[in-house]
Amino acid sequence: MKTPTVWTREQLVSGAAEASAAFREARLAETAEEWERHYTEARTKFSALFERLGNLTSAAVNEANMGEAYKQKLGEAFRYLAGPPISDDDLRVIADVPSIVPGVLGVNVESRARVFAVIERIIDRHRFPWLMDGTNPTPQQLEAALLASSVLLAAQRISTKRRNDGKATQEALVKQYLRTLRFTEVPPRRIDTIVGGPQAMQFCGECQLGDRKADIVVRLHDTRLMAIECKVSNSATNSVKRLNNDAAVNAEYWLNQFGIRQVVPAAALAGVFNVLNLVQAQARGLAMFWTHDLDRLGEFIELAQPEPPTARERRRSYGPSA
Repeated sequence: MKTPTVWTREQLVSGAAEASAAFREARLAETAEEWERHYTEARTKFSALFERLGNLTSAAVNEANMGEAYKQKLGEAFRYLAGPPISDDDLRVIADVPSIVPGVLGVNVESRARVFAVIERIIDRHRFPWLMDGTNPTPQQLEAALLASSVLLAAQRISTKRRNDGKATQEALVKQYLRTLRFTEVPPRRIDTIVGGPQAMQFCGECQLGDRKADIVVRLHDTRLMAIECKVSNSATNSVKRLNNDAAVNAEYWLNQFGIRQVVPAAALAGVFNVLNLVQAQARGLAMFWTHDLDRLGEFIELAQPEPPTARERRRSYGPSA
């Protein structure tokens, strides 16, 4: 039975260096126009919010105007008045309300009061010092607050986009590569036994494999399932979470759940990884392939063929001798 290549430390060092170089090139290729777009969108939102709140005069920053801001779909900008900004989920939990969607806050007076009380308590004292003093802002203070708030939201949006796009792009690359090997994508479904899931020459996207999710599951030629985790890391420190605390844990679970002759846990890696983490994850049963060198994945898949029958099995297939 063909097993994935166990890379030497030197090979891992080389692969990690190439992945880091590709990551740096991709980050440098991000254009100033993309940042400009995020900043402009954020500034437009905050400009509308500030106008709705009477240019952040003390009297106009009130519960009623907050409700109107949510109706105008400015809830995200309103949450960013807090220091630090608060997420939708955290705001809902801390305010102890069933929902913070505009339709609810627009009609539910009690929920609206609870949400406003939270924001009022944690509003950013550095960006909006006049609200603490009960005065009105100067034009210079208002412009500084608008600039700082817009940069804060734009930075968060581009950071979120990088995380989401990195994983989505990586999964798309692996799937497209599998198609070049003549595999067909099928709808994902829960896989509880080794015979479930994609069949010969098939793969599926994110699905439940046992009690853990796999990003891509491939049916190898020899009938084993290959569970591929797509991991993008933006720093050597972050690679501990991506590899040792995530992918390697999944690998150990799948090997124990289904057996080493039934499943091949693997990771498609991109970005910046600590070589020690790579060595440790590989020792725990995780096969590793680099997104910048998917041909190594293809080589393993093509070589994972059914084992030829032994001489005894061939004799049995012919029946008893005459």
